[in-house]
Amino acid sequence: MCEDDRLINVFSRFNGEKGELIPVLQAVQDEFGYLPKDTMKKIAKFTRVSESKVYGVATFYHLFTLKPKGKHNCVVCTGTACYIKGADKLLDHLRDRFKGKLGETTEDKQLSLLGARCVGACGLAPAAVVDGTVLGKQDPDDL
Repeated sequence: MCEDDRLINVFSRFNGEKGELIPVLQAVQDEFGYLPKDTMKKIAKFTRVSESKVYGVATFYHLFTLKPKGKHNCVVCTGTACYIKGADKLLDHLRDRFKGKLGETTEDKQLSLLGARCVGACGLAPAAVVDGTVLGKQDPDDL
């Protein structure tokens, strides 16, 4: 199925109203794995909001991404408790091991390395979320 057909399939679940912008963005990201820039123009037209508003919403909320994600995702908590307990060492280790940068996907598309202000697991500091699973009390070798 081509990209336009996939998008039409997503749009068919909605009425194209302004109030549906966030659910439409979520559904498109679920379908494509991210929000392609050319697709955001089509979302703007479909939901009858400006392109700048679509872009603003997509960049404001951390759940949206404008870049393709890797096969695996690792989110390292950088909140106060995790940072004090060694989140910086986790990040350094991951960047060195996978040759990736924070907020980006490795060249081989295997890993997206992200940071989060808090993942809500302060008692497990330092914590990371790998492919949706919270891992607590991590050290660089474990992670």
